[in-house]
Amino acid sequence: MANQEHLEILAQGIDTLNKWRKEHPEIQVDLSGANLRNAILNSADLSNANLCKAIIHSADFSRANLRNADLSNVSLQEEGFVNANFSGADLSGANLRNADLSGADLSNADLSSANLRNANLERAILRNADLRGVHLEEAILYGADLSGANLSRVSIVETTIVDADFSGANLSGADLIGAQCWDVDFSAANLSGTLLETASFHSVNVSGANLSNAWIGHTTFEDIDLRDVKGLETVYHANPSAISIDTIYRSGGNIPEAFLLRAGVPDPFIDYMRSLVGKPIDYYTCFISYSSKDQAFAKRLYADLQSNGVRCWFAPEDLKIGAKIRSSIDESIRLHDKLLLVLSKYSVMSQWVEQEVEKALARERKESKVILFPIRLDQSVMDIEEGWPALIRNTRNIGDFSRWKRHETYRKAFDRLLRDLKAEAPKKGG
Repeated sequence: MANQEHLEILAQGIDTLNKWRKEHPEIQVDLSGANLRNAILNSADLSNANLCKAIIHSADFSRANLRNADLSNVSLQEEGFVNANFSGADLSGANLRNADLSGADLSNADLSSANLRNANLERAILRNADLRGVHLEEAILYGADLSGANLSRVSIVETTIVDADFSGANLSGADLIGAQCWDVDFSAANLSGTLLETASFHSVNVSGANLSNAWIGHTTFEDIDLRDVKGLETVYHANPSAISIDTIYRSGGNIPEAFLLRAGVPDPFIDYMRSLVGKPIDYYTCFISYSSKDQAFAKRLYADLQSNGVRCWFAPEDLKIGAKIRSSIDESIRLHDKLLLVLSKYSVMSQWVEQEVEKALARERKESKVILFPIRLDQSVMDIEEGWPALIRNTRNIGDFSRWKRHETYRKAFDRLLRDLKAEAPKKGG
């Protein structure tokens, strides 16, 4: 029960209360269980006060000092706390639905399990506050400062968040389904296990944020630098999401491929993403070894490799006039990273192709790395039981271009070849 003397002092007005507080700073104001309906308490000094179980309705607490006050489990629904000081206060379990807390200082306050649905927290300060399990659905969070706050398991469903600061905050297991975030600072925030389905993120700062095991789907990432986000490769994807082109550019293309694939970004786009942002894909350089009777295929393969950024060489186009053919080919094989061997019923019988294979195998032994990349146009190499074709068949994975005249199967085989030719540490020969 409230202290009767304290109630009588309060009844004499705010000036009297504040004067008495200055004269007796050691006394804790006890208004527990008090009826404060329609009370005008703006600018009142109620720091450290006990307001537990108080009945508060249609009261005005604007600019009141409630620092370290006990308001746990109190119903403060629709009350006015504009610019009030709640720093360090106990508001755990309090009902603050529709309350006006704009500009209020709630730093280090305990708001765990409180109800803040539809509350006005515009420009409110909640630094390092405990908001575990809080309901913030449709709250006004424009310009709110929640840096370092504990928002574990908080519900911010279908809420618009603009220009707010969540830097260093703990949002693990939070529910942000359908949230709209604009110019929000999530730097170094813990978003692990967070539900982000159908949420939208526009121009937010997620540098150093942790998204491990977060759930997304139909989520929008627009104009965001994702390069320093942790745990993107562990994100669960319930549905495809939208990754904007400006996000790709701002991230410098440095987004985990697993994240992009699961988000629904097309595989060919991922392959060329880095070239779009000024960082071309590096491929091994190639010398194409083939029989002249397979010229049509070799020309098509050469043209497609060149158009996809692979530096390659083959005799008809690239041999200089007057060059000694054998020595020029030997030099090209030596300078290029890989020998792309086109196997067919013609090439397995070609003495020139055999010599090129021998050169490549010698390089492999000397440099202790794979030089030879075989692909086949028919079944011939699979049927020969001896000689270098049998050696190649038994020791190498051979790309299958046997149906190369069919566009779809050719493209699938070519895309696999491109992936295999991506250079981890290419030499700059050629």
